[in-house]
Amino acid sequence: MKAHRSRFSYPVFLNLDGIPVLVVGGGRIGWRKAEGLLDAGAIVRLVGADISEHVDVDRIVDAGGEVITASFDDCHLERQRLVVTATGNLETDAAISDAARARSIWTNAADQPVDCEFILPAITRAGRVTAAISTDGASPALAGFVRDRVAEILAAGVAEIADTLAAERAAVQAAGGSTEDIDWRPRLDELFAKHADVLPGVASR
Repeated sequence: MKAHRSRFSYPVFLNLDGIPVLVVGGGRIGWRKAEGLLDAGAIVRLVGADISEHVDVDRIVDAGGEVITASFDDCHLERQRLVVTATGNLETDAAISDAARARSIWTNAADQPVDCEFILPAITRAGRVTAAISTDGASPALAGFVRDRVAEILAAGVAEIADTLAAERAAVQAAGGSTEDIDWRPRLDELFAKHADVLPGVASR
Protein backbone atom coordinates (compact mmCIF):
# COMPACT_ATOMS: atom_id res chain seq x y z
CA MET A 1 0.00 0.00 0.00
CA LYS A 2 1.40 3.38 -1.00
CA ALA A 3 2.10 5.66 1.95
CA HIS A 4 -0.05 8.80 2.06
CA ARG A 5 1.85 12.07 1.76
CA SER A 6 0.14 15.04 3.32
CA ARG A 7 -0.89 17.63 0.77
CA PHE A 8 -0.21 20.43 3.22
CA SER A 9 3.11 19.01 4.35
CA TYR A 10 5.23 22.13 5.00
CA PRO A 11 4.17 23.96 8.18
CA VAL A 12 5.15 27.62 8.32
CA PHE A 13 4.48 30.64 10.53
CA LEU A 14 3.87 33.92 8.70
CA ASN A 15 4.63 37.51 9.62
CA LEU A 16 1.43 39.26 8.50
CA ASP A 17 2.14 42.60 10.14
CA GLY A 18 1.00 45.23 7.63
CA ILE A 19 0.22 42.63 4.95
CA PRO A 20 -3.00 43.18 2.94
CA VAL A 21 -5.32 40.17 3.07
CA LEU A 22 -8.70 39.78 1.39
CA VAL A 23 -11.49 38.03 3.29
CA VAL A 24 -14.60 37.20 1.27
CA GLY A 25 -17.69 36.53 3.32
CA GLY A 26 -19.50 38.87 5.69
CA GLY A 27 -20.95 36.27 8.04
CA ARG A 28 -19.84 34.76 11.33
CA ILE A 29 -17.15 32.56 9.80
CA GLY A 30 -15.80 35.35 7.62
CA TRP A 31 -15.49 37.58 10.68
CA ARG A 32 -13.75 34.82 12.66
CA LYS A 33 -11.15 34.53 9.89
CA ALA A 34 -10.79 38.31 9.71
CA GLU A 35 -10.42 38.58 13.48
CA GLY A 36 -7.54 36.11 13.51
CA LEU A 37 -5.83 38.03 10.71
CA LEU A 38 -6.28 41.32 12.57
CA ASP A 39 -4.75 39.75 15.67
CA ALA A 40 -1.72 38.92 13.50
CA GLY A 41 -1.42 42.53 12.31
CA ALA A 42 -2.83 42.07 8.80
CA ILE A 43 -4.64 44.84 6.93
CA VAL A 44 -7.98 43.25 6.10
CA ARG A 45 -10.24 43.99 3.16
CA LEU A 46 -13.51 42.23 3.95
CA VAL A 47 -15.98 41.82 1.08
CA GLY A 48 -19.51 40.49 1.40
CA ALA A 49 -22.84 40.93 -0.28
CA ASP A 50 -24.29 41.09 3.22
CA ILE A 51 -22.30 42.22 6.25
CA SER A 52 -23.64 40.63 9.43
CA GLU A 53 -23.73 42.06 12.92
CA HIS A 54 -20.83 39.76 13.82
CA VAL A 55 -18.40 41.91 11.81
CA ASP A 56 -16.59 44.60 13.79
CA VAL A 57 -16.36 47.15 11.00
CA ASP A 58 -14.68 49.77 13.19
CA ARG A 59 -11.88 47.40 14.17
CA ILE A 60 -11.13 46.57 10.54
CA VAL A 61 -11.13 50.24 9.50
CA ASP A 62 -9.10 51.36 12.53
CA ALA A 63 -6.43 48.81 11.54
CA GLY A 64 -6.15 50.35 8.08
CA GLY A 65 -8.49 47.97 6.28
CA GLU A 66 -11.89 48.34 4.66
CA VAL A 67 -15.29 46.66 4.54
CA ILE A 68 -16.96 46.49 1.13
CA THR A 69 -20.63 45.59 0.86
CA ALA A 70 -20.72 43.92 -2.54
CA SER A 71 -20.50 40.56 -4.23
CA PHE A 72 -16.96 39.44 -4.99
CA ASP A 73 -15.33 40.92 -8.07
CA ASP A 74 -11.85 40.28 -9.45
CA CYS A 75 -10.98 43.91 -8.71
CA HIS A 76 -11.11 43.09 -5.00
CA LEU A 77 -7.93 41.06 -5.48
CA GLU A 78 -5.89 44.16 -6.33
CA ARG A 79 -2.85 44.60 -4.06
CA GLN A 80 -3.79 41.61 -1.89
CA ARG A 81 -1.14 39.10 -0.79
CA LEU A 82 -3.44 36.37 0.56
CA VAL A 83 -7.11 35.47 0.22
CA VAL A 84 -9.42 33.77 2.68
CA THR A 85 -12.85 32.97 1.33
CA ALA A 86 -15.77 31.95 3.54
CA THR A 87 -18.97 32.68 1.66
CA GLY A 88 -20.58 29.36 2.58
CA ASN A 89 -21.18 28.60 -1.10
CA LEU A 90 -18.88 25.89 -2.50
CA GLU A 91 -19.05 27.07 -6.11
CA THR A 92 -18.50 30.71 -5.17
CA ASP A 93 -15.52 29.90 -2.96
CA ALA A 94 -14.04 27.70 -5.70
CA ALA A 95 -14.45 30.49 -8.26
CA ILE A 96 -12.77 33.00 -5.95
CA SER A 97 -9.92 30.56 -5.38
CA ASP A 98 -9.50 30.13 -9.14
CA ALA A 99 -9.45 33.90 -9.68
CA ALA A 100 -6.82 34.36 -6.98
CA ARG A 101 -4.73 31.47 -8.28
CA ALA A 102 -4.71 33.06 -11.74
CA ARG A 103 -2.97 36.03 -10.12
CA SER A 104 -0.59 33.83 -8.11
CA ILE A 105 -2.29 34.80 -4.86
CA TRP A 106 -2.48 32.01 -2.31
CA THR A 107 -5.96 31.18 -1.04
CA ASN A 108 -7.64 29.47 1.86
CA ALA A 109 -11.22 28.37 1.21
CA ALA A 110 -13.07 27.55 4.42
CA ASP A 111 -13.87 23.82 4.66
CA GLN A 112 -12.67 23.19 1.08
CA PRO A 113 -9.08 21.85 1.11
CA VAL A 114 -9.21 21.15 -2.63
CA ASP A 115 -9.46 24.91 -3.28
CA CYS A 116 -6.63 25.87 -0.91
CA GLU A 117 -2.96 26.64 -1.32
CA PHE A 118 -2.74 26.79 2.48
CA ILE A 119 -4.91 25.71 5.37
CA LEU A 120 -5.35 27.25 8.81
CA PRO A 121 -4.41 25.00 11.73
CA ALA A 122 -6.01 24.89 15.14
CA ILE A 123 -3.75 26.98 17.37
CA THR A 124 -3.11 27.61 21.03
CA ARG A 125 -0.68 30.10 22.53
CA ALA A 126 1.15 30.78 25.76
CA GLY A 127 3.32 33.87 25.46
CA ARG A 128 5.88 33.28 22.70
CA VAL A 129 5.00 29.60 22.41
CA THR A 130 2.49 28.67 19.70
CA ALA A 131 1.28 25.16 18.94
CA ALA A 132 -0.43 24.59 15.59
CA ILE A 133 -2.33 21.35 14.90
CA SER A 134 -3.38 20.18 11.44
CA THR A 135 -5.00 17.02 10.11
CA ASP A 136 -4.22 17.89 6.47
CA GLY A 137 -7.78 19.12 6.08
CA ALA A 138 -9.26 15.75 7.08
CA SER A 139 -11.00 16.86 10.28
CA PRO A 140 -10.96 20.36 11.78
CA ALA A 141 -12.84 18.91 14.76
CA LEU A 142 -9.99 16.47 15.49
CA ALA A 143 -7.43 19.26 15.10
CA GLY A 144 -9.39 21.33 17.61
CA PHE A 145 -9.61 18.41 20.04
CA VAL A 146 -5.85 17.80 19.94
CA ARG A 147 -5.25 21.56 20.23
CA ASP A 148 -7.28 21.66 23.43
CA ARG A 149 -5.23 18.81 24.91
CA VAL A 150 -1.99 20.59 24.02
CA ALA A 151 -3.32 23.80 25.58
CA GLU A 152 -3.50 22.00 28.91
CA ILE A 153 0.32 21.83 29.08
CA LEU A 154 0.96 25.30 27.65
CA ALA A 155 0.51 26.91 31.03
CA ALA A 156 2.10 30.15 32.18
CA GLY A 157 5.30 28.27 33.02
CA VAL A 158 5.96 27.50 29.36
CA ALA A 159 5.70 31.18 28.46
CA GLU A 160 8.20 32.03 31.21
CA ILE A 161 10.58 29.32 30.00
CA ALA A 162 10.45 30.76 26.48
CA ASP A 163 11.30 34.24 27.78
CA THR A 164 14.18 32.88 29.86
CA LEU A 165 15.65 30.96 26.93
CA ALA A 166 15.26 33.94 24.59
CA ALA A 167 17.32 36.06 26.99
CA GLU A 168 19.97 33.35 27.34
CA ARG A 169 20.24 32.88 23.56
CA ALA A 170 20.56 36.64 23.09
CA ALA A 171 23.39 36.75 25.65
CA VAL A 172 25.28 33.99 23.85
CA GLN A 173 24.87 35.75 20.49
CA ALA A 174 25.91 39.11 21.98
CA ALA A 175 29.12 37.47 23.17
CA GLY A 176 29.82 36.32 19.61
CA GLY A 177 28.81 32.70 20.17
CA SER A 178 26.46 30.42 18.26
CA THR A 179 23.37 28.98 19.90
CA GLU A 180 23.24 26.17 17.32
CA ASP A 181 26.14 24.31 18.96
CA ILE A 182 24.60 24.26 22.45
CA ASP A 183 22.81 21.21 23.83
CA TRP A 184 19.82 22.89 25.47
CA ARG A 185 18.26 19.69 26.85
CA PRO A 186 19.90 19.87 30.33
CA ARG A 187 18.80 23.51 30.65
CA LEU A 188 15.27 22.59 29.55
CA ASP A 189 15.14 19.81 32.13
CA GLU A 190 16.22 22.31 34.78
CA LEU A 191 13.63 24.89 33.78
CA PHE A 192 10.77 22.40 33.52
CA ALA A 193 11.69 21.00 36.94
CA LYS A 194 11.56 24.53 38.34
CA HIS A 195 8.04 24.96 36.98
CA ALA A 196 6.81 21.51 37.96
CA ASP A 197 4.10 23.07 40.15
CA VAL A 198 2.34 24.62 37.16
CA LEU A 199 3.42 21.99 34.63
CA PRO A 200 2.62 18.69 36.38
CA GLY A 201 3.68 15.64 34.41
CA VAL A 202 5.56 17.63 31.78
CA ALA A 203 9.27 17.11 31.27
CA SER A 204 11.82 17.64 28.55
CA ARG A 205 12.28 14.61 26.33
